[in-house]
Amino acid sequence: MLLNIDLALPFHEPVLIFTLVLLVILVVPFILSKFRIPGIVGLILAGVVLGPNGVHILERDASIVLFGTVGLLYIMFQAGLEIDMIDFKRYKVRSLIFGTLTFIIPISVGTFVFLYLHDYELKPAILLASMFAPHTLLAYPIISRLGLSKNEAVTLTIGGTLITDTAVLFVLAIIINSTQGETDATFWIFMITGMILFVGLVLWVFPKIASYMFKQLEGEKGAQYIFVLTMVFAAAFLSEVAGMEAIIGAFLAGLALNPLIPHTSALMNRIEFVGNNIFIPFFLISTGMLVDLKVLFTDTNAMLIAGTIIILAPLTKYAAAYLTQKIFKFSVLQRNLIFGLSSAHAAATLAVVLAGFEIGLIGESALNGAVVLILVSSMVSSFSTEKVGRALAILESRRKPDVSQKPDRILVPIGNPKTIERLIDLSVMLKNPTHNEPIYPLAVVIDNEHAEEEIYKKNKMLQEAITHASATDNDVQLVSKIDVNVASGILRAIKELMITEVVLGWNAKITTRDRIFGSVLDSLLDNTDEMILVCKIIQPLNTTGRIVVIAPTNAELERGFIRWIRSVKLLSQQLGAPVVFRGRKRTLNKVRAAVKETKPTIEAEYSSYKSLNEFASMKSELQKDDMVIVISARRGTVSYNSNLDYVPRVLSRDYKENSFIVLYPEQYPLHHTVPLKGVPITYGQEGENNEI
Repeated sequence: MLLNIDLALPFHEPVLIFTLVLLVILVVPFILSKFRIPGIVGLILAGVVLGPNGVHILERDASIVLFGTVGLLYIMFQAGLEIDMIDFKRYKVRSLIFGTLTFIIPISVGTFVFLYLHDYELKPAILLASMFAPHTLLAYPIISRLGLSKNEAVTLTIGGTLITDTAVLFVLAIIINSTQGETDATFWIFMITGMILFVGLVLWVFPKIASYMFKQLEGEKGAQYIFVLTMVFAAAFLSEVAGMEAIIGAFLAGLALNPLIPHTSALMNRIEFVGNNIFIPFFLISTGMLVDLKVLFTDTNAMLIAGTIIILAPLTKYAAAYLTQKIFKFSVLQRNLIFGLSSAHAAATLAVVLAGFEIGLIGESALNGAVVLILVSSMVSSFSTEKVGRALAILESRRKPDVSQKPDRILVPIGNPKTIERLIDLSVMLKNPTHNEPIYPLAVVIDNEHAEEEIYKKNKMLQEAITHASATDNDVQLVSKIDVNVASGILRAIKELMITEVVLGWNAKITTRDRIFGSVLDSLLDNTDEMILVCKIIQPLNTTGRIVVIAPTNAELERGFIRWIRSVKLLSQQLGAPVVFRGRKRTLNKVRAAVKETKPTIEAEYSSYKSLNEFASMKSELQKDDMVIVISARRGTVSYNSNLDYVPRVLSRDYKENSFIVLYPEQYPLHHTVPLKGVPITYGQEGENNEI
């Protein structure tokens, strides 16, 4: 069999080719990291060396092109998927201004230079200048790894990418059509109509399809991933049908699916893992294979064009970043970060030059010069972003954290195997992302003659929890307790592990003898002051439309006020769902101030009501995908009133289609007094503050 294997160069054996590429992806970044050279640069250089214009070990065949195309689309898709949509909406004007600057400056300067210094005609000059304007977010994986993806400068640059790339591809479409045919009124009507229909289809119809499919495929993580890929490539294809490049479709698909794929979910982890380790490296290697260094050093015209491109492209991009910094008063580090992210030319640049080459507007010299631009700009972008990103990450880490940012230690008592995944998912979303505390799934076994058998069953159940949590790339520490009853075991775990939050499942069934929830939950509320979330998750978390929060009077006076605000905001950010806060005006004013002053930024609205008695009638205002969070209180605390005891019954009876959480914030010890601005306040007793 060995004699039948073709080992002639370039390799043609599929298994051998794939093995070699994987070896390059594994080894090259590791070696270059020792010299503090970004792995992105190493993979592009590997493509130069191994490709048809180097030692020719690998051919840039259909398989390399296919995987490279997937990697290119993956970069744009991930950029759209990871963007903070709230910040994106907040900074849309800034993104528009930066996108306009980073388009107008390069294309204007480039057109002038090629028109008057290189004696090109107008169309080829504009086409060559168009290579300067677009940029590919090649260094985005570096930003993501450093935890800077939500920095304002990054959000602005991503938004600007959409503006400038769309403008460039629009110019390309006009030049190609004007070269091959007439740009009459019919051309403009069809082109603009196609773009509008395409954007509307992706941003409006795709999310509805995805929401329905995620409900049908809940628990089928592999199927969900395949569905997401299908949506990405469908959007990319429709983009080409509409007369635009596929990268625009992939980016819009990321924006469309953004609210439906939580950033800490198992699905997001799979998307990032496959993209960053397989598809994107293939794209970088395939890009390097386009470079022909021999032609550059033997063709004087190619050298002149390459020199012009290499000098002008970064200068014009830096000019756009500099003006943006001055206009919006960014720091120098943010300016350099904008430059680093926007200085890489690959995706749209490649599309422009190849399209111009195919229709004969530009020659081979310009093609090679453009490919050198891709290589050099990729290196500049990677080095610059890595250096500036590290400095900015260190600076941000030194900022004084607010009091709500203390490490979260979340305990998840497991009783029902059917609720494990949803409770773990919710816990992951509630966990402070800046700390590496594990999540603690807990099994409590009653101390009797069947304890050993029960321990075995519970531990087997907990293994499902750790398997699911590991898919989200979060640490899990399993905990088992043997005690006289379940409540006692949970309370002991809270004390021993210094737990800050307890996430509990509830079956929403209340018997006549239950005071509020049941003996276990009621006992926990009476014997611990930590935050407790009593949950019944009906709809898949990632399909949540809105989060409706009911806050009682004096909620702002509780010790855990800022903490539950932070938890609601984290959940809103992860789910991409706006929050509607309901309460009395005085409480809402305090909530509004806390929401504004703490991170992360969310989309919120505030609606007042007169009494908690209105809660039962609020059901008519909700959609099926809305989640209800009621901020409750323990007896004897400042925000307690007797109406809160009836909330679980109302939820159980009237809110059967909605997911809901009854949240008991961290509170001061019962029947204590605490000073507030120098005045002692005694916590209310049962029956007080009935009007909320």
